[in-house]
Amino acid sequence: MCTYVTVKREVEGSGKGAGGWFPVSQTTVYVDHPTHAPYAHTLNIDFLNPAAGPAARVAVELTEESALALIEAIQGALAAAPAGMASRDQKV
Repeated sequence: MCTYVTVKREVEGSGKGAGGWFPVSQTTVYVDHPTHAPYAHTLNIDFLNPAAGPAARVAVELTEESALALIEAIQGALAAAPAGMASRDQKV
């Protein structure tokens, strides 16, 4: 069953698509039918830069278990890093 629940957030970072690296300014997260993954439903995450057109998009389709494992991995990596290390104030 599709929920049509979509969560959008502004983000800062970079993504790599077919044309190389591009700035990422938005993420969209939703549960729906996947385009490619062989499952009935997946958690879908799109990282994109709407100002750069449709080619500036990286899409991920994850099972529920994989999505929860990813959340845990992100939290673990951030908790293990020194405070503020992944902050935008740490630009090179």
